[in-house]
Amino acid sequence: MKILIDMNLSPEWVQEFKLHKIEAVHWSEVGRFDAPDEIIIDWAVKKDYVIFTHDLDFGTALALTKANRPSVIQVRTQNVTIKNLSAMLFTTLTNYSDLLEKGALIVLDEDKKRIKILPI
Repeated sequence: MKILIDMNLSPEWVQEFKLHKIEAVHWSEVGRFDAPDEIIIDWAVKKDYVIFTHDLDFGTALALTKANRPSVIQVRTQNVTIKNLSAMLFTTLTNYSDLLEKGALIVLDEDKKRIKILPI
């Protein structure tokens, strides 16, 4: 699994993923900071990356287009620090990696997670 970290999350997440032996890249390393979501989605599909984001628009884009790729992990909490999210995120990645490989939208908040198989 490869993770594309969206601009609204810290580039420090790259190192956290590497510590967990997961390949990751921050969008700022591969694309323009002001790229529209469609460009980010296309890049992730072509390169086979899962998008990790704090942007709710990715879920909307997947629903409107009925796309089955890319998988998206969407964080719905105000505190998006590594300290706050790391344990929950990496447990989720371990438990649901098979769904992410097939195509899924996973929404995480502090109290629960929701999983939708793509297309939605």
